[in-house]
Amino acid sequence: MPITREDITEWIKASADVLAKNRDYLTQLDAAIGDADHGANMDRGFRAVLSKLPEVSDKDIGTIFKTVGMTLLSTVGGAGGPLYGTFFLQAGMKTAGKMELTLEDWTGALEAARNGVVSRGKAEPGDKTMVDALTPAVEALKQAVAEGLPLDSALQNSTEAARQGMEATIPLVARKGRASYLGERSAGHQDPGATSSYLLLSAASAAWSDQ
Repeated sequence: MPITREDITEWIKASADVLAKNRDYLTQLDAAIGDADHGANMDRGFRAVLSKLPEVSDKDIGTIFKTVGMTLLSTVGGAGGPLYGTFFLQAGMKTAGKMELTLEDWTGALEAARNGVVSRGKAEPGDKTMVDALTPAVEALKQAVAEGLPLDSALQNSTEAARQGMEATIPLVARKGRASYLGERSAGHQDPGATSSYLLLSAASAAWSDQ
């Protein structure tokens, strides 16, 4: 079954909900190695996104994603705004004009989103950033497509890969962003950006698991 425009909207709503529920958790993670504002920033950004959704609910998926991206760019402080803004803008460009997505379409959109984050933040896997969750998630989707897996299995595999990537940031020494200023002291802490990325992908899997 395809991922419909309505499914995309439900994912965005679910993402806003999960980020609100994990606001304090993300803040605690960011307090250890950042500015202690990631949870508040992401919650504020997605609350703003929710207010914009009614305006684009009848548009194509690309327009919905681009609206999310522009809203996050204008409302999320710190590094999260530019990075997540780019994430959704790139996904929007990849899905322009589409009213529904196949697994291949979603894989391409997530890969474009990840590549946009890499380009914007100049981060690579192992730098202790959101890229550490996004990259294995993309690779898991690609493998699922190659193996002809159904959408729900592909999403579960992708989410699990993101979770493992997120947890793998704990021992890493940060090489990008505010956390990199701590040097070796950044080791032993889970990256908040990788965590919020995992939460978004987990929300997608939950929202679309019955497709």
